[in-house]
Amino acid sequence: MTTSETGADAGVVYRAACPSRPILDQIADKWSMMVMAVLDKPTRFNEIKRRLEGVTQRVLTQTLRRLERNGMITRRVLPTSPVGVEYSLTPLGESLQEPFGRLYAWTVDNTDEIRAHQTAYDQRVQS
Repeated sequence: MTTSETGADAGVVYRAACPSRPILDQIADKWSMMVMAVLDKPTRFNEIKRRLEGVTQRVLTQTLRRLERNGMITRRVLPTSPVGVEYSLTPLGESLQEPFGRLYAWTVDNTDEIRAHQTAYDQRVQS
């Protein structure tokens, strides 16, 4: 039995200095997940921007840089005039598609119930 199975290290992932925290912050970020969702094939910057309603150029650029830094996507400069850039998922990024797909499906399946809870809560708090 490993240490984590015995519970001796169970609290480690909750520590402020845990190295998983910034990675979880990146993965859980709204725009990161949306970008990864649209990268079903190599996609140019402007196409990603068009497909993500509401994202600004600045936020999209920052998101793409963080995803590239974390090894989730690759950036390829295209030999075009003007120079184009396309982004694609790495094997590491692709490995996140299945768990993200389950999370997304859960969200869709439970949206009505969650909204009902939100409405009930808001009515209680406003009273």
